[in-house]
Amino acid sequence: MDKTLYSSTHEYARIEGNVAYIGISDYAQKALGNIVYVDMPETGEDFNAGDEFGAVESVKAASDLIMPLSGAVLEINEHLIDNPRLLNEDAMANWIIKIELTDPAEAESLMTEEAYAEFCEKH
Repeated sequence: MDKTLYSSTHEYARIEGNVAYIGISDYAQKALGNIVYVDMPETGEDFNAGDEFGAVESVKAASDLIMPLSGAVLEINEHLIDNPRLLNEDAMANWIIKIELTDPAEAESLMTEEAYAEFCEKH
């Protein structure tokens, strides 16, 4: 089953089988404003949930990217190197990294879209 889940640090994980596409939520890109740079890890790097895996910089702030799930980087979104503003145009369609999940059960700790919307209203 494909599903999109969210972390409290505003990353999403779109899970497709044993692979997850990790990006920032629409809420996060709106809060950041005009995104000018995306720092991404190398393909093949391993991360645990909660690890910093990069950063997104906008004209007004820089924000660390935090892994919502453990896994190994299969691919980075190379389109973001030349055009980081794609995250502003459609954050949900423009993932940052694609990972192979180490522990799919970790997804149970993330929020559904409804729970994330409530979380954003309160914070």
